Amino acid sequence: MSAKIAHLDGIILKELNRILLSDTKNPKLRFVSITEVKVTRDLSYATIYVTFYDGHKRLKELNEAKGYLRSKLAKSLNIRKIPELNFVLDDSFDKAKRIEDILEGLNK
Repeated sequence: MSAKIAHLDGIILKELNRILLSDTKNPKLRFVSITEVKVTRDLSYATIYVTFYDGHKRLKELNEAKGYLRSKLAKSLNIRKIPELNFVLDDSFDKAKRIEDILEGLNK
């Protein structure tokens, strides 16, 4: 991965977290945290990995707001092409918890 795309991943992550926390009108989306962003090489698509603080999976609400989020992102970024946003549930925390539970069970 090029350094330019990795840098853009970080900027999009930071900006989308800020937008979700302060600019969105849907209060349910304030319980969303973006954990990782992966932009394709041609900058056409961005896969956004999300987790939810309150345990409710709100991918439907995120996908309904993706046009709004993309337009807010376009205003805050200084790039020519804003990628299409694709939200994906980040289940790495659940997997880590499951592994911890297994290891704890082995220690008992």
